[in-house]
Amino acid sequence: MNLSPGAIKIRCHNCKLPFYRELRWVKYNIKINNNNYCSKNCGFDIRKTGKIFKCENVLCSKKFYRAKNNISPHNYCSQSCGATVNNKKFPKRLISEEDRYNVCQQCKLRFFTNWKKKKLCSPKCYSLLRKDRKKYTEEELLKIIKLSFKKLGRVPAKREMKDILGVCTNTFGSWNKAIEASGLVPNRSHDNRMYKRSMAKAADGHICDSISEAIIDNWLTEHRITHEKGVSYPKTNHKADWAIKNGKVLVEYFGLTKDSPRYDRDTRRKKNICRRNNIKLIAIYPEDIYPRPNLGNKLLTN
Repeated sequence: MNLSPGAIKIRCHNCKLPFYRELRWVKYNIKINNNNYCSKNCGFDIRKTGKIFKCENVLCSKKFYRAKNNISPHNYCSQSCGATVNNKKFPKRLISEEDRYNVCQQCKLRFFTNWKKKKLCSPKCYSLLRKDRKKYTEEELLKIIKLSFKKLGRVPAKREMKDILGVCTNTFGSWNKAIEASGLVPNRSHDNRMYKRSMAKAADGHICDSISEAIIDNWLTEHRITHEKGVSYPKTNHKADWAIKNGKVLVEYFGLTKDSPRYDRDTRRKKNICRRNNIKLIAIYPEDIYPRPNLGNKLLTN
């Protein structure tokens, strides 16, 4: 073995076996407080913080290394071994032959399916169903929107007009364009609703950030629930939509849940603030007010 004249014999910090290294590198490692290793593998092994496990699958029993942050109550060497064990512990529910059949909404015949939500047996029935749907002209669609505006006293939200939503989108290009064609001002769109707000005024004079908030505010007024608008969370700049029961309970409308990662982070932050300060928070979502407000279970029972 060819050794340089300045090489000295030292021991590996990991495996303790002797090896040769140039004196200048030994001194350099001592200077920067580093250890000396005989190979890269020894340097990697000593930095490992995980453990060696034995696969819990009796048929395998293979030994493997797992990092500290990946250790779980049950450790398997592969997904296949984990599936083998778990499928025996938790066998799948046997589906009866009767549960595999649905009734077609169009032709009323029973058909076999693995997807229970499937309601039509064939593309032919789907085409017939589309033909049976009522066809609207542009004038009829605009008339329906204007009548809804007069009935509600505000611009209807697309969640409230599911019967004509798809037709309006195909005819005008989008729901907001249909609202504009009827001579009304659309509510916030999906593209700008996080930045451009459509303010609305509730019956009691409270200024709300959206039509949905105005619906909730009016519901509180109709049921004679005393409420305060825009109450601050403790020790933060965040504000709750309403406070009821003399500020002991906060009410928040999370209307953009799952629409924006930033909005979801703020939602989790508000819930954590209430949890840390032992404050009750009533969360209201779009499904609680559309197509009709159904807030009694949340606001009258709390």
